[in-house]
Amino acid sequence: MTSRTNGASTRVGKYELGRTLGEGTFAKVKFARNMVTGEHVAIKILDKEKVLKHKMIGQIKREISTMKLIRHPNVIRMYEVMASKTKIYIVLEFVTGGELFDKIASKGRLKEEEARMYFQQLINAVDYCHSRGVYHRDLKPENLLLDASGVLKVSDFGLSALPQQVREDGLLHTTCGTPNYVAPEVINNKGYDGAKADLWSCGVILFVLMAGFLPFEESNLMTLYKKINKADFTCPPWFSTSAKKLIKRILDPNPVTRITISDVLENEWFKKGYKPPVFEQVNVSLDDVNDIFNESGDSHNLVVERREEGSVAPVTMNAFELISKSQGLNLGTLFEKQMGLVKRETRFTSKRPANEILSRIEEAAAPLGFDVKKNNYKLKLQGEKTGRKGQLSIATEILQVAPSLYMVEVRKSEGDTLEFHKFYKNLSTGLKDIVWHSGEEEKGEGTGARSG
Repeated sequence: MTSRTNGASTRVGKYELGRTLGEGTFAKVKFARNMVTGEHVAIKILDKEKVLKHKMIGQIKREISTMKLIRHPNVIRMYEVMASKTKIYIVLEFVTGGELFDKIASKGRLKEEEARMYFQQLINAVDYCHSRGVYHRDLKPENLLLDASGVLKVSDFGLSALPQQVREDGLLHTTCGTPNYVAPEVINNKGYDGAKADLWSCGVILFVLMAGFLPFEESNLMTLYKKINKADFTCPPWFSTSAKKLIKRILDPNPVTRITISDVLENEWFKKGYKPPVFEQVNVSLDDVNDIFNESGDSHNLVVERREEGSVAPVTMNAFELISKSQGLNLGTLFEKQMGLVKRETRFTSKRPANEILSRIEEAAAPLGFDVKKNNYKLKLQGEKTGRKGQLSIATEILQVAPSLYMVEVRKSEGDTLEFHKFYKNLSTGLKDIVWHSGEEEKGEGTGARSG
């Protein structure tokens, strides 16, 4: 569990909150420990004020209720839901095997048999959730995790696209998702079937697993959209004929003629070595969900976020968390170089004192047009200009991994991911002399940072 040496810790109900694992416009995800069982979990924290402002309460209640009922070996499990006066806490399974795409970053493309095994698990998860009326709508690499046994787990199912609504025509109308993985009908904004759009994203993921690169990749967004609309891609020669045929049927730009998931399940290539998922049949209570959305707002249903103060020091990571970072200290090449992917978090290590690292980041960020706010060993960088998706906001945290070694995480909180990547490139130029390289990394290239 993350702790501060003689430092502050925060508790919510029976959970002790640790470091932030990720954040977005509506939510923050924190590492946590169940103080009763010792089990590690991830807690998604939603801001009630933002949820109310966007009139999302009804939808969040529906989504959470459905997700609580989903027990599938390939979907991240939701344990319980709590609320304080200002926040909603969703307690989720925490998996330690990292992202599936880390395997490609380190090994290159996967063998066809291995890619098929992960694709089968992905389709199992997607099909099961669709049968319960839950659509992911944003299937992409960072949502595909592996547990300690190497089993695929889809995260953020039903929680990734909360502001979206199905209209009277029965179709979704919000364009979302990572451009390279999004179906043409989503981009065209004429309404789309969530199940067919999810399957398209699964097809792109299968292609990437087997090829080691994306089927649709252009630096210009309009050119990228044109390619996606025409399904203008070529399968590499090492794909088997039957795999090529299946991918072409999934990446059909016309959703009406596109293959369905039930057809995929009957496909000969897909069925090779297929193991149907084993289900856990249990009674699930929705009492906690109903309690936190109780209109009367009875205070006995609310938890209190208690902060226990101590002297301030950088967060210290233990061995478990280092392992959970999944190659967190293998800081060699930038993931984006191989994969054409830009991710929302990156990190580097330094042997300089924590205070010096903080002031150097502050100095490097100011000329780039960022306002800096300090909070102990965390920095919040706010862009002065409005970008493609509003102002770019970046969270930075210094974590102690050894007496004289620090890991610095730089994470996008809000704004455009491509703009974040550009910012990080500029920032890292100003930090070159404080970044620590192991002997192995110095043989390679880059600033010693990797995507996380």
